[in-house]
Amino acid sequence: MEKEIGWLLKEKYDNKPNKNFEKDVERLKAGEPVDYVIGFTEFLGCKIDLSKKPLIPRTETEFWVGEALKNVTAGKFLDIFSGSGCIGIAILHHVKNARVIFADKHQYFDSPNFIKSDVFSNIRGRYDYIFANPPYIPKTRKNKIQKSVLKFEPKMALFGGGDGLFYIKKFLKDANKYLNDGGVIFMEFDRSTSSPQALPQKKEIEKLIKKYKYKNYEFFKDQFGRWRYVKIA
Repeated sequence: MEKEIGWLLKEKYDNKPNKNFEKDVERLKAGEPVDYVIGFTEFLGCKIDLSKKPLIPRTETEFWVGEALKNVTAGKFLDIFSGSGCIGIAILHHVKNARVIFADKHQYFDSPNFIKSDVFSNIRGRYDYIFANPPYIPKTRKNKIQKSVLKFEPKMALFGGGDGLFYIKKFLKDANKYLNDGGVIFMEFDRSTSSPQALPQKKEIEKLIKKYKYKNYEFFKDQFGRWRYVKIA
């Protein structure tokens, strides 16, 4: 808590405490994430606005997006399930001449290139790259999620049905229809299983990739050595 209070004082109040600072400290003590209290977070060198309280970008997401951006070139990008827009904003910052469309059920930031869409419901055209971070936590693991996450962060951005695959199935069923020839998909998924009897999402996703006849795919681990994202072409 002392570390978070220190960060809050430095980032939001320039080390000059006042009455609003004391109120914010109370928010921290009530369990609200420090990123929400400060109002922004850093993601691959970009400042991401969290004033509307989208899902807070995770370090695992920052890691794999950074890795993916090492292997992309200028083109048309779709940041689907965009949430805070952190992925698309990072693309614009790091990829020269990138054109990015953001898509999500809910708009958490202002952009003329934002499309309100339930997965692909309002998406048109084709893209060179699709970056996807869908809700994927199995509801069976709800009791293992941090209380502060359940209390303050949007549940719709966390949970993907009983097995966590609800949105992943919808996404993979249609994503190839929105890819240009030679296009590439990068998608994050859950490292865990939904129950002792369930297969890891990695194995289930591999089945879906084959079912929908994608040609090439490769799974990658995050910075903690856990399977975290897949590249599909």
